[in-house]
Amino acid sequence: MATSGWAGRVLAALVFASSVTALLVACHRTQPPATPAPAAPPQAQSSASPPVPAATGLERWPARNASQLPPIEIPAWPTSIPGYTELDPATGLHMTGEPIHIDIASYRLKVSGLVRHPLSLGYDQIRMLPGIRSRATTICKGYFEDNAVWGGASLAEILRMAEPLPGAKNLELMGGDGYSAEVSLADAGAGDNYLAYELAGKPVPVLHGFPIRAVFPSLYGAKWVKWLLEIKVR
Repeated sequence: MATSGWAGRVLAALVFASSVTALLVACHRTQPPATPAPAAPPQAQSSASPPVPAATGLERWPARNASQLPPIEIPAWPTSIPGYTELDPATGLHMTGEPIHIDIASYRLKVSGLVRHPLSLGYDQIRMLPGIRSRATTICKGYFEDNAVWGGASLAEILRMAEPLPGAKNLELMGGDGYSAEVSLADAGAGDNYLAYELAGKPVPVLHGFPIRAVFPSLYGAKWVKWLLEIKVR
């Protein structure tokens, strides 16, 4: 009887651990899992069947030249860094990932892989592209839902410039903190996706992805890669 009781406790612990792992799949981690995780809802959703509320208050603006850009405002490094999924009091948003220092003068966003025209875009080059602003909900399933107004460069325009080659199916978005996420090319090309450089009309704070983070209003927050450095087309 003692052996049966011990086995039952072990089984219960394994079930609990599996449940926690499944929830974490939907959130931005500092590092991807060491072993493949079971399939999770964020991986399976498409733009046609959005798992989260659609963006609201969608605004668009045309390409701008350098003289039309506001001066670059580099956000200050935070005096304290909230723990994983804890609230950032400065913005009212929850914290995920590991913030890093990025030199804006040397920053480049690369678009590589199966493209006809590989790109290396500086911060101002990104700000000059056709833009989108919307109120969107970041869902870290099982942990939090954050609603905020983001704005940035149209991802569809960046993909048009890079011109994915026939056979390209997915994008891998790579953040400076070592985190990456995969999005289908079909989902990524939806017209309401963008690479955000502003939050509530100001530069994206360091904690939330400065200088650039991805915004996919119809996908879970696990796809909204922060401190974005490269997009690989596969």
